Amino acid sequence: MQNVTFNNGVQMPILGYGTFQTPPAITAENVTNAINLGYRSIDTAQVYGTEPGVGEAIANSDLNREQFFVTTKTQTDGYAATKQGLDESLTRLGSDYYDLVLIHWPTAHRLETYRALEDAYQAGKVRAIGLSNFNPNQIDDLLANSHVKPVIDQVETHLFWQQTKLRPYLAAQGIVHEAWAPLGENFGREMMNLPAVKALAEKHHVTSAQVLLRWLTQQGIVTIPKSTNVKHVAANLASLDFSLTPDEIASLRQFDRGHSIKDWPQSMREDRY
Repeated sequence: MQNVTFNNGVQMPILGYGTFQTPPAITAENVTNAINLGYRSIDTAQVYGTEPGVGEAIANSDLNREQFFVTTKTQTDGYAATKQGLDESLTRLGSDYYDLVLIHWPTAHRLETYRALEDAYQAGKVRAIGLSNFNPNQIDDLLANSHVKPVIDQVETHLFWQQTKLRPYLAAQGIVHEAWAPLGENFGREMMNLPAVKALAEKHHVTSAQVLLRWLTQQGIVTIPKSTNVKHVAANLASLDFSLTPDEIASLRQFDRGHSIKDWPQSMREDRY
């Protein structure tokens, strides 16, 4: 497994298992399947309702907690609510720390929300803190009013929205780029059926989905595909087993449409910053 290294020295696997929209009742089973296949990075969030299932799967595995990298995201706004919410998340996970906690979106009182994450980081409840769905202007404001630099920004990123405007900013700031919806959700079939993508899949003896995931990870973008189909979960992980050439990576940049599949949050639109 390839890792990325954060600006605080903590390392994170470049490919993990996502739990967005996984029914809470079957989360433990699905995360267990992912663990058995070799996944060690698990992405959850307070709003997903999957934290208990992630914790159950980890507790029932034969591996130590330290062998996993677990991310959660806030469903709170402001200092007090975020502090309490994080403690409740730790209880649901059944652990005394998270590896990474993100502000899920730029809330009204995001500076106070982030201060709660800073305090949790200093207290050892979190190994790293970061952001999700923040644009450069919002990050600039946070950097000017905080003490701990965020390590990552998790944003919608896929073939049809490549974040070519955001990526250079994140790189310049030493903030890792992480992709949610790496297979484009509702646009996934359209992406996978592009002749250029299918041709690369045939050439490398892989699937179109594997091409799309490897295209991201080879650019250093952390990727967290989600599936409850065990064959797809295994194939997603196996996307790390081949490499695209630099020319092949460049050949797919022509498909950038520069806009979201969900248009959420609207502050992420490229004409907003």
